[in-house]
Amino acid sequence: MEALKREVYYDVVKGLLKVSDIDPILTGAEDYLRLRRQSITCLQRWRDLLLSIYGSIRGQFKRGMLMISGNAISVEQIIKNFADLDYVCDATIADSVYLSLLLQKPLLIEGEPGVGKTEIAKVLAKMLGTELIRLQCYEGLDESKALYEWNYQKQLLYIQGKECGIEDVFSQEFLMVRPLLRAILTEGPPPVLLIDEIDKADEEFEAFLLETLSDFQVSIPEFGTVKAKTIPHIVITNNDVRELTNALKRRCIYLYIDYPTVEKEQDILFKKVPGIKAAVAQQIAQLMNTLRSKVDLLKKPSIAEGIDFARAVTLEGTGNVDAETIDKFLPTLLKNKEDIAMVRKRGGGKWLGEI
Repeated sequence: MEALKREVYYDVVKGLLKVSDIDPILTGAEDYLRLRRQSITCLQRWRDLLLSIYGSIRGQFKRGMLMISGNAISVEQIIKNFADLDYVCDATIADSVYLSLLLQKPLLIEGEPGVGKTEIAKVLAKMLGTELIRLQCYEGLDESKALYEWNYQKQLLYIQGKECGIEDVFSQEFLMVRPLLRAILTEGPPPVLLIDEIDKADEEFEAFLLETLSDFQVSIPEFGTVKAKTIPHIVITNNDVRELTNALKRRCIYLYIDYPTVEKEQDILFKKVPGIKAAVAQQIAQLMNTLRSKVDLLKKPSIAEGIDFARAVTLEGTGNVDAETIDKFLPTLLKNKEDIAMVRKRGGGKWLGEI
């Protein structure tokens, strides 16, 4: 303000301004500065309010928010949504799923068969409200079964019925789309691509898969390059039949699912077996834990076997899991003749003493 006064008086001396102009200029300047200070104060208050709201939201979700298709996704929200879809999800599973979505990287899930690896992909697709595309791996799986192949019969019939060049039959009309290409071509919400039991496929297919998933595009010699319209959410499961390459593991978020604790398995039984009694669920959960940890079995029973056992017991209306019940429904738990013979030889009732 003092600098402005000096400039005004200097202009009066020079004859650029009249003396009568001094008061209006200085008064206007004071009004301007007052309004400017009020605006800055108001903006500062709004800034503090917005920061407070943002901090409150951050505190509520703890790990931040990820937006997918307009929906807020957080670790806590994943646990809740999975539970609503009858999947008991702990913080370890939710953390891995969240990081996979956040970083847009494949989720590699390892663990014994039947612990719920494949189910994660199914529940994730339901949670995101998108399509589940499944590629079941097996020995001998190659590019033509996983990606695409030409419909040679249709091409031959087309050529015989019309006069056309060879290039005319190499179009999308004659392309048989397999799961990987289908996931790449999907429009709209990104699908969940489940590559199930990848360890059953050959290492050559694993190398091919790395190349395809790195750029999310496919080069078809006769057709051209097909680029992904959306990046799919990828879930890869591994039953540890063979060791996967480090190249694949480096590109994934890793999750190992172990057999559940007694408490977690009891929660699973409540969700998966309608009408099960609390005492029966607790007995079965403890029985499963005993069979896995204290009995030398060739094939330990998984969560799926425990659910089958619980369903059989519940449908029979059994109110207590005793030696007779175990022996009666043992084929739902053990799927190996040596294991069944060993357990029955030792007497199923012996396990009751450990429940």
